[in-house]
Amino acid sequence: MTDFIEVSELAGDRVSAEQVERLCHRYYWAGEHCRDKDLLEVAVGSGAGLGYLAGLARSVAGGDYSQPILDRVKAHYGDRIALREFDAQAMPFEDASFDVVVMFEALYFVPSPERFADECRRVLRPGGEVLIATANPDLYDFNPAPHSSRYLGARDLTRLFAARGFSVCCYGYMRTDRASIRQRVLRPVKKAAVAMNLIPKTMAGKALLKRIVFGRMMEMPAEIAPGMVPYSPPGALLPGQPDRIHKVVYCRATLS
Repeated sequence: MTDFIEVSELAGDRVSAEQVERLCHRYYWAGEHCRDKDLLEVAVGSGAGLGYLAGLARSVAGGDYSQPILDRVKAHYGDRIALREFDAQAMPFEDASFDVVVMFEALYFVPSPERFADECRRVLRPGGEVLIATANPDLYDFNPAPHSSRYLGARDLTRLFAARGFSVCCYGYMRTDRASIRQRVLRPVKKAAVAMNLIPKTMAGKALLKRIVFGRMMEMPAEIAPGMVPYSPPGALLPGQPDRIHKVVYCRATLS
């Protein structure tokens, strides 16, 4: 059984400033859709956004497939958040239990996104929403994470949820053509390194590479707070089209 610790960025790890910006942005975006609602976060990972969402939602529950990761999140939150170990493909919750289901930067680890989407439909109330954030696999220099199963881009996410009766909107965040000069210059180098399987597989192995590409490093927060980074809503993408511009794809699927 994979515990995912070696490929997960957890509280206290050294990460790039861009990663913290991306972390905060996706939870600020989710916060726009969860005020006074019952929310479930699936695959909480580091759990850094749970406290922020709990300050907005009526209730928050969460869990992760990896018990070692979940133990670290529980140590931080104590009794503040209801957390349990579970598989995204078989959620241990009653039908129509939640208004919002959130999964950020984890769908690509789920062997069957279809089963996850079916479970979302089951546990959501009418009008409920699924919020997804994922690395964009349609970029030409995309690098898949170790242990990943399948990446879904904007077009794939639309098809996945539309087939189950959801109305779907996808959004793009963090344009590659507005990245630092250093990042833009190094994109062809990254593409070549990915093709030759030279990218380190573990978080420790990637630390030096990140410093070269992204520059300043900082500590991954155990819990984010409002206003840690500037926020503006992600831009809507053309329906049914792959996105080759943004680093991150957001998906909001609303149950009819």
